[in-house]
Amino acid sequence: MSTPLTPVAAPLKDELDIVIPTIRNLDFLEMWRPFFQPYHLIIVQDGDPSKVIKVPEGFDYELYNRNDINRILGPKASCISFKDSACRCFGFLVSKKKYIFTIDDDCFVAKDPSGEEINALAQHIHNLLSPSTPLFFNTLYDPYREGADFVRGYPFSMREGVPTAVSHGLWLNIPDYDAPTQLVKPRERNTRYVDAVLTIPKGSLFPMCGMNLAFRRDLIGPAMYFGLMGDGQPIGRYDDMWAGWCTKVITDHLGLGVKTGLPYIWHSKASNPFVNLKKEYKGIYWQEEIIPFFQSVTLPKESTTVQKCYIELSKQVKEKLGPIDPYFQTLADAMVTWIEAWDEINSPTPAAASASNKDGTSSKK
Repeated sequence: MSTPLTPVAAPLKDELDIVIPTIRNLDFLEMWRPFFQPYHLIIVQDGDPSKVIKVPEGFDYELYNRNDINRILGPKASCISFKDSACRCFGFLVSKKKYIFTIDDDCFVAKDPSGEEINALAQHIHNLLSPSTPLFFNTLYDPYREGADFVRGYPFSMREGVPTAVSHGLWLNIPDYDAPTQLVKPRERNTRYVDAVLTIPKGSLFPMCGMNLAFRRDLIGPAMYFGLMGDGQPIGRYDDMWAGWCTKVITDHLGLGVKTGLPYIWHSKASNPFVNLKKEYKGIYWQEEIIPFFQSVTLPKESTTVQKCYIELSKQVKEKLGPIDPYFQTLADAMVTWIEAWDEINSPTPAAASASNKDGTSSKK
């Protein structure tokens, strides 16, 4: 694992929430019990709010369904997707912790080549507590890892690095493929364990996957909006992509870093490629214009906070992507609503405290 400059004295159990979107009983938590049980879980139930989601005994959790989201956010609930895993960002919104780890309910504990179970959460914490190096690439990958360092020719003035805002993990077994690739390679499985963590260079975008992801909520939380997807929207399965593109542009602007690589989880279930194609097909076309947009985005120096950056980005989305399809006009408006909701829920005012106390189902057993 990447070792931080100062050893981790505690597992940050009082500073980190685990956010899980789901439509089913959370039996998968049994496998994660040794790693997750000390932490607080925020479960965001998608779909039918009358369905009872069963959580194994012994976990400390809050569970929010659509009724809770509507009650807590009121009209602003329109910015939270329905019938799509993008609803997970509601958990980011109501969390009060410094760190967030989010995982899908079809992701299990993986094993490294020696057969040892991988504590994915611990690796994410190590990634987030050690700096990133987005300004100059180190050919030995993460220089802060035990047994590695900066190579000859690496500028000493850049060796302190920058704070790490995002830790993006990977998957063994079922790769995170789009529908056309799934159809062409239905039996392909990822069996390669690459023992590496690296910083994504400044100016480079990447396809962020939300199923094994951690981030500093205090540094980049307002940018982790997973967009409008699912029910009533013309696109799906681009929720984490959208959040990743927005987040990377903003981390680059604010001088923060993004790491990818370790840890691995075991992705157990391939989703239906035909269903996925229906959700993705517009995104597959649109991304050929969306990505050049993000590659060319510049944020003004006056954008000194994540919220200011995100509002500015929403304006550019409306102006530059709006002509592609009316969806982007709606999405740009939802981006503004998201920031308004974030500021309202996370404001120290009595009204915000009252709103954030309208919890969903809670349990500590």
